[in-house]
Amino acid sequence: MDETRIIEFVEKVAATQSAAAHAALVTLGDRLHLWKALAVSGPVTSAELAAATTLNERYLREWLSANAAAGYLTYDPADGRFELPAEHAAVLADDDSPASLIGGFEISVAQWAALDRAAEVFRTGAGVGWHEHDAHLYSGCERFFRPLYVGSLTTQWIPALDGVHDKLTAGGRVLDVGCGHGSSSILIAKAYPNVEVVGIDYHLESIEAARKAAASAGVADRVTFAVADATEMKGEGFDLVCFFDALHDMGDPVGAARNVGDTLAEDGTLLLVEPLAGDRLEDNLHPLGVSYYASSTLLCVPNSLSQDVGAALGAQAGPAQLGEVLHAAGFTHVEQPCDAPYNLVLQARR
Repeated sequence: MDETRIIEFVEKVAATQSAAAHAALVTLGDRLHLWKALAVSGPVTSAELAAATTLNERYLREWLSANAAAGYLTYDPADGRFELPAEHAAVLADDDSPASLIGGFEISVAQWAALDRAAEVFRTGAGVGWHEHDAHLYSGCERFFRPLYVGSLTTQWIPALDGVHDKLTAGGRVLDVGCGHGSSSILIAKAYPNVEVVGIDYHLESIEAARKAAASAGVADRVTFAVADATEMKGEGFDLVCFFDALHDMGDPVGAARNVGDTLAEDGTLLLVEPLAGDRLEDNLHPLGVSYYASSTLLCVPNSLSQDVGAALGAQAGPAQLGEVLHAAGFTHVEQPCDAPYNLVLQARR
């Protein structure tokens, strides 16, 4: 064996172990609102942060030191103060920032909680439904995806679709399939005041959270949510049907796309947003691919396998395979209207 390669791989694995351990502390900081406290405090000692948060100084000292070691905080040995740079606060302390990634750590809590069940289904081939996961998955997904949608959905993706922006500006109907907590539905309604939006999801608790969010946002008169299966729901006259990071999770993606396609108006458009992926495995062998494949292994594929058909597309299906799904569902025109750094954006029409 090549001893140099062993040492290099040891360093890689050690870095992964370090990152996994630190992720727990990042999540703890979110749970205790420490990132938000540091975002407004400026440079602080552990004692000053303890006074501001009423948390234990000794625990905080260790937590602060770990995050300084990770480069999340800066540390000034001259006065013993730690600081969260404003650029880091945009990622960790502000859920409304387009750069926010803190929700991803909450998703990780659910992924770790799923390990025992994952080991079981690896042996049996059974599935694990979305509704069977730890509750941190649902709130984590809302927090993780919402900043991305805020920065792209109504400013880039919808305007890139042929004629859709003008149609929605004048007024129209939108169906949001697999809407979760409703962030995407609400964003569309706020950007297009004349539009009616219907969001559907099979997960009751998520639909209940979506209804509360719509009421809080002041759009409940134009945004309605319902518990429904995409392969069975009925409706008509939708100018735009959307799947946001949801189609690959479904047991029967062809059936889902075909059924909701039937609800489109004659000149309606389907917008499919999926995790960024190439068509070949070797196209996805990079850090983003690691994250997407991990989520696919523990969340997406198990959910699909828990349902009828169990197509198990996975979160790295790629444009060619997604195009095949849409063509099989009866869409004759499929194209990629814009590029996005983290997503595949496809437009389909019949």
